[in-house]
Amino acid sequence: MDPTVEVERREGWRLVRLNRPERLNAMNAPMHAALLAALDAAAADASCRAVLLTGAGRGFCAGQELGPEVTPGPAGAPDLGPAVDRFADIVRRIRALPVPVVAAVNGVAAGAGANVALACDLVLAARSARFIQAFIKIGLIPDAGGTWFLPRLIGEARARALAMTGAAIDAEQAAGWGMIWQAVADEELMAKAEALTAELARQPTGALGLMKRAFEAGAGNTLEAQLDLERDLQRAAGRSADYAEGVAAFLEKRPPRFSGGRA
Repeated sequence: MDPTVEVERREGWRLVRLNRPERLNAMNAPMHAALLAALDAAAADASCRAVLLTGAGRGFCAGQELGPEVTPGPAGAPDLGPAVDRFADIVRRIRALPVPVVAAVNGVAAGAGANVALACDLVLAARSARFIQAFIKIGLIPDAGGTWFLPRLIGEARARALAMTGAAIDAEQAAGWGMIWQAVADEELMAKAEALTAELARQPTGALGLMKRAFEAGAGNTLEAQLDLERDLQRAAGRSADYAEGVAAFLEKRPPRFSGGRA
């Protein structure tokens, strides 16, 4: 695998680390491909029950690298479409992954890098981390799902303000607004994120995957459609070995031992 993305296998889960610390983990085409490959490998591995995504060094991800691929040159402005499509593919993979994805935002998350973090199921951030919709600073609009995630997470007024001003907000404010789940002390970030990911990996994986599908569909469904979907997904969950184990453990007053089969 390309060294710009590191993967560590843990017991029941994988740590995926963006590894261009000298560039604040800004992404180029090879790094996009490496991250997609890491996510695809996690999806294909039935023993992987959760993923933790973080960055090496001082940054989580500074978005797209401003290299020859996307920087205007003598011949005029480049076509930004391919780079935007690659980030979109990353967001789609994260949202479709049948296991929970935790983001540990260890530093600056800017531009598309911020929105990749927001695509994850649970986001923890170091208190020193900053989230910046930096697109306006170079005459662009938010991509990687930014115009979809932000209004739903923090409301349209705040979303528009962050996008149009490019203002940075810290982890405490992001947590207070509901943009992320939790802000934690810098020195505790990885321990807490790893403990959370390990805990998720011990949960009924199939139910977590069905839950992701339900939340994803709920953004566009009517209440009636969502109630029908919940019924159908609950039927699927109710046929799982983990449901039988959960009920048995409850009746026997013992901790459950979920096998983690995917739905």
